Amino acid sequence: MSIEDDAVEVRAQGWRTLAALHGLIESELEKSLQSEHRLSVVEYTVLDVLSRQDGWHMRMQQLGRATALSPSATTRLVNRLEDRALLTRILCLDDRRGIYTELTAAGQELLTRARPVHDATLERALADARELPELAPLVQALPSLLPA
Repeated sequence: MSIEDDAVEVRAQGWRTLAALHGLIESELEKSLQSEHRLSVVEYTVLDVLSRQDGWHMRMQQLGRATALSPSATTRLVNRLEDRALLTRILCLDDRRGIYTELTAAGQELLTRARPVHDATLERALADARELPELAPLVQALPSLLPA
């Protein structure tokens, strides 16, 4: 095995570790948010992302990037949330082709109730991951990734 092969394996192992941590956290969040608030992780993410925008709106394309969804999956997700009156769509005045999604008062209220469940579950999942030798170094490194 060459040095180059070793480097590839190190990156691959890092990716597998990151994917394992993500999977563990996402699974726990999905269970908690579904049981407590009938929200999926990606639905929660949409409400959270929109709540952090000035005016609580963003273009569909930006929302798709923020949630790592394809345009068609973003549209289906927005349709579901709009049907639940958690967000609404608004035509962009500057560009008639553009559509904004905007958080409604009901969406903000649900997010406010769901956030403590999300945060507590995230903390619990990270604590559980800290106990797994293969995930502990990654969990310990997370605080150093935050901006100063």
